[in-house]
Amino acid sequence: VDRTKKASMVAGVFDSVAAKYDVMNDFMSMGIHRLWKRYTIDCSGIKSGQKVLDLAGGTGDLAAKFSRLIGPAGQVVLADINHSMLSVGRDKLRDKGVVGNV
Repeated sequence: VDRTKKASMVAGVFDSVAAKYDVMNDFMSMGIHRLWKRYTIDCSGIKSGQKVLDLAGGTGDLAAKFSRLIGPAGQVVLADINHSMLSVGRDKLRDKGVVGNV
């Protein structure tokens, strides 16, 4: 597959699964992704008031956890190449009340 087609195909896959990505992640990893996310948070050393850049953050699971750690004085920047994943993440974060510092 040539590069331009490959990029389009990958984007299409994430566009099509964005709304169900979190459920699929639980199913396909048998919940193990929750352990590595907890490990990531634990190893980060992030403290209240700091700034966090969550690259390839998808639907914002880590961003939500970092948001709670850094509090209102901190800031999380959530970035992902796929607009659909970010849209789902934005809605999910709002539904969880994660606003203001993400």
